[in-house]
Amino acid sequence: MNHSIYSADRTTHLKIVVVALVAGIAVAGLGISARLNAEPNYTQTAKVIKAGKPVAVSSSEASVVR
Repeated sequence: MNHSIYSADRTTHLKIVVVALVAGIAVAGLGISARLNAEPNYTQTAKVIKAGKPVAVSSSEASVVR
């Protein structure tokens, strides 16, 4: 049993890479399956916002005379 990554042999490094790859695929698969099973009511739709009348904005407390 190798207790240090520096003194580990080739097969130990290969086992670490394989375990990390399998875990990554499992997480990605879980995320994809969760997204595919989402209800259609949760889909995003684009909403159009029309511009209204222009508004004057000032940072001072003084009243504006026009």
